Amino acid sequence: MADDMDDRKRALRAELRERRRIRTATERSADAAGITQNLIDLTSDLKVGYLAAYLSTPDEPPTREFLRWTAERGIRVLLPVSREDGLLDWAPYDGDDEEADLLGMPTPTSELLGPIAINGVDLILVPAACVDHSGMRMGWGMGYFDKTLGSMEACPPVYAVIFDDELVDSVPRERHDMPVNGVVTPSGIVSF
Repeated sequence: MADDMDDRKRALRAELRERRRIRTATERSADAAGITQNLIDLTSDLKVGYLAAYLSTPDEPPTREFLRWTAERGIRVLLPVSREDGLLDWAPYDGDDEEADLLGMPTPTSELLGPIAINGVDLILVPAACVDHSGMRMGWGMGYFDKTLGSMEACPPVYAVIFDDELVDSVPRERHDMPVNGVVTPSGIVSF
């Protein structure tokens, strides 16, 4: 049964990676504008002063314009840094240089904080491969965010940032998978 679940997740992730890879420049530009505005709206509506987010890679729904907006307004942001033990450290977003972490993901070069630094945030924005209509999130298979969310005593709202076609009817689910409270897409915000 576990092998079947792994195979289903692997196939779905491969399909989603390919869809992201072949997005046109026109689609990417329109998606960037929509996602940025919807992230601003969500942050404003929730009156967020401190959040955890991530630096998007070229194929992910873009977060960088939104992060620049947060810096301009003095909203404090923590960004994840992958650790070898499967946990996430956190670093304050300062809008300056970035480097790749051990998984090759972009991370800031600012002061490195431990895993519990996230405990004071008002909102958590997470990457996802897809999310279903019940709020079940499927990540990219490393489990970093599932471990982080599962270990928090008082978890604030968690929203995944995805493309419109990545809000799906159902995703393969395992015991350790953590749901989200909503999604931000180019066309809107959906809360579960």
